[in-house]
Amino acid sequence: MSRLNSSRRIQIDTSEPRYDDDGDETLDDVNSNITEDVDPFMGAKVRRKASRLRDYQGDYIDVQSRPHLMKILQKQGDRKVLFADKVIKFTGSGKMKRRILLVTDFAINITDPETDALKRRIALAAVEKLYLSELSDNFFAIIIPTEYDLLMASTRKTEIVTVLVDATKSASGYELEVDLSNRFEYNAAAEVVKKVQFEEVEGGVKTRIVQR
Repeated sequence: MSRLNSSRRIQIDTSEPRYDDDGDETLDDVNSNITEDVDPFMGAKVRRKASRLRDYQGDYIDVQSRPHLMKILQKQGDRKVLFADKVIKFTGSGKMKRRILLVTDFAINITDPETDALKRRIALAAVEKLYLSELSDNFFAIIIPTEYDLLMASTRKTEIVTVLVDATKSASGYELEVDLSNRFEYNAAAEVVKKVQFEEVEGGVKTRIVQR
């Protein structure tokens, strides 16, 4: 299966969401011209110079002040938190879930911000590549060949990608592939493949997610 229609490899140096009966946000087609100030997760933002030059903080949620998160990390044997922040995760059914993304020296951990429960753990060595668009949006996909992939959104996408590339190189000794493309596919679930398409429009970026 070809996941990518047109890509460029690099090295590192919405319509309104619908809601289901449970109150979860669902997303089939995102037409987003929302600014970062209006919606810090889904906004198709035009990146400001100050944003490009800002210092990376790493831990934006103060992990050490959250006993449940510290207990999870200690149990898993993680020694160092490289990145921690709230993100939006897209499920195989099209729902949007608020999650905490924890990148450590060994793994990617996804937790529920309401319960601090660990929802998924992915070894850095299991990650094959990252997909990003060539535009100023907040989406990124983490490709895991042995499992299903991850599609997420964050205003700190650039920092997340940089951390993942550096952490993977430190942990496994190989350079994580980062592909830029305005159209790519990812495995949203065991037997669910979705296409993500990006288009630059007046005021931002139009993002469309459809099942293949």
